[in-house]
Amino acid sequence: MGMLSSVSYAPRTLGVKLFGAAATLGALGLMQVACAEPASYSGYNPSYQTDSSINYFTDALRASGQGDIGSLYNYEQLMSGGLFAMYPTYWRLNDRLVEQSPATISQFVRQYKGSVMAEKLVADYAEDKASAGDYGAVRQVANLITNADSSERCAVALGFNHGGDTMRALSEKSGVWLTTQKQPALCDQLAMEMNDNPLISNKDRESRLKRMLRVGKTGDIMALSARLGTPISYDMLSNIQRSPARFINEMQSQPYSQLNQYLYLYALGRITDDSYRQAGIQLASDISADNQRRQHLLSDETRRYGYRMLGVKRMNFNTDDGFDAQAVDWFRQSLDDDFNFEEAEDYAMAAIRFGRWDDVIEAISQMDSETQKENQWQYWLARAYAQSSDSKKRSTATRMYQHLAKSNDYYGLLAKDKVGQRFSASSGTALPNVSSQDTNRALQDPHFARAFALYNADASRAYANREWNWAVKTARDNHDDQLLIAAARQAHDIGWLDRAIYAIDNTERVDSYALSHPMPHQSSVVRYSESVGIDPAWAYGIMRQESRFVTSARSNVGASGLMQIMPGTAKYIARNLGESYSASRANSGDTNIRYGTWYMSDILGKLNYQPVLATAGYNAGPNKAKRWQPDYGSLAADQYVETIAYPETRNYVKHVMENATIYSHLLGRNLPISQRMGVIPAGY
Repeated sequence: MGMLSSVSYAPRTLGVKLFGAAATLGALGLMQVACAEPASYSGYNPSYQTDSSINYFTDALRASGQGDIGSLYNYEQLMSGGLFAMYPTYWRLNDRLVEQSPATISQFVRQYKGSVMAEKLVADYAEDKASAGDYGAVRQVANLITNADSSERCAVALGFNHGGDTMRALSEKSGVWLTTQKQPALCDQLAMEMNDNPLISNKDRESRLKRMLRVGKTGDIMALSARLGTPISYDMLSNIQRSPARFINEMQSQPYSQLNQYLYLYALGRITDDSYRQAGIQLASDISADNQRRQHLLSDETRRYGYRMLGVKRMNFNTDDGFDAQAVDWFRQSLDDDFNFEEAEDYAMAAIRFGRWDDVIEAISQMDSETQKENQWQYWLARAYAQSSDSKKRSTATRMYQHLAKSNDYYGLLAKDKVGQRFSASSGTALPNVSSQDTNRALQDPHFARAFALYNADASRAYANREWNWAVKTARDNHDDQLLIAAARQAHDIGWLDRAIYAIDNTERVDSYALSHPMPHQSSVVRYSESVGIDPAWAYGIMRQESRFVTSARSNVGASGLMQIMPGTAKYIARNLGESYSASRANSGDTNIRYGTWYMSDILGKLNYQPVLATAGYNAGPNKAKRWQPDYGSLAADQYVETIAYPETRNYVKHVMENATIYSHLLGRNLPISQRMGVIPAGY
């Protein structure tokens, strides 16, 4: 809920690492999976209902937490041959992971091939060994890793780089070379080492150098400039850091040099850090002086990237300073063939905000071909083509909308409205019939069996979720929708709704809304929503996104319950309802729903009774939602949503609007997404 505290979930097309800090969503450890080739599991196959190794799981986990290695050896014997046999061995090896030999890790992976804990152990091992500089060990286990996250991929690439395999080391270039956003330390190291890779061209080095000059990464600047034959020293950078404007002033009396072009960008970057406005004035005056004197103070390339700096920086201040079409102008003045994704996305969003449709087309063209194919950018490309005076482009837009409308995700629902189609869930509202054969397959599958056993034993939910997500990944990679449906139905029937949703959302061709959009507590949700004048479908849309119907859900900042209410917000609600505050009562299912729907109504009233604004306000706070409103006139809701400054809130609002549209059909109150979202009024 407020202040970006919700436990949010990705749609079926998105996925992240199964374990580790990047995957744990709040205290629940509700982890998503990434696409990767599955390992073929050759382990055990008993039903979870008859396997006895689960009986020792909690005690073995406790011994692990106490560092009791001797007891873990004993549990290895007691649990041998069972579904959970790998766990005590995993915990023992993981206790001093970096000290283990590659042979030991490889033996564990072979013994428990295809299990999530084998994948976790070997991937973490590669990361730890790369951090310790033992690249030989990394290379020995690299081919055993099937589902690496970005840090682990960089660890493997570093291993190969130090083994002389520069081609394999370069495999991660697209993800690390031009990024200026925070990335894992091993990826920073890999990008630094790529500077010396013989397959990296000087054009590549210049592209990275410009970004490093923008963000001021001293070590990278010095290394890249040296390889380019125009070394920049630490003292040079320090002097400019102290007074960038003075350097630029002195530069005007100096002859043109490539060194000064680089140093100018560094100086402009430091001015931009303090004030993008001042940097804009500085760049404009330098270009004017250049034109007047007919001197080459700035090259065309330097001028263009100077404007790129301003555009990127301006987009970072949309919440504080409001949106400004000047960002679009700056990006247009920076056009060349050297955009990274961050820059192209910023350009596209700035253009979308102000309906600069030619710029939207230009920005999307700067993205790589695979990114351009994503539904998000196909939708906006269609929106841009639809505004054209060229009938062929308008016809192309219609065809693009029709293709997108085959999907029932956020962009698919928007596209349906553009071509006059209506969303219908009529074929997926009943729980699917599952054959006894498929039910048995789900119960006998070792991955799902471990997940169900952990759930029923009330063991740590993080372990149950990890096993479940790995099971889903394996079935999905095998294109086994029937197994996913059977597992989802079993999870639904025992009340494990969040994992049932996750499984069905990972099918390829299945729309089962009874599983993907369940309606627990329906009488309470409908009654409390109607009593405060809000749409029950919207309430369900919020609830599904906030907690996936996990009553005990708690985020890492303290929001809790089905509606993920912060303690301070719960106190505010109780006070306004004339009730004394009780944390336990506020977190309980019925009261949490009553409080959450009341707060939704409260925010709705404060934000022009506009559900998109209220949804953004529920996640980021009402004041942030107001700041993102247009200063004057009105704005199409899809443009507002796409340009919300916080990525988490942006995605949150999209998912809630998608959820609410589907729930409105399930509740018999069908309201198309465009009508639901409406128009965003000015913020005055």
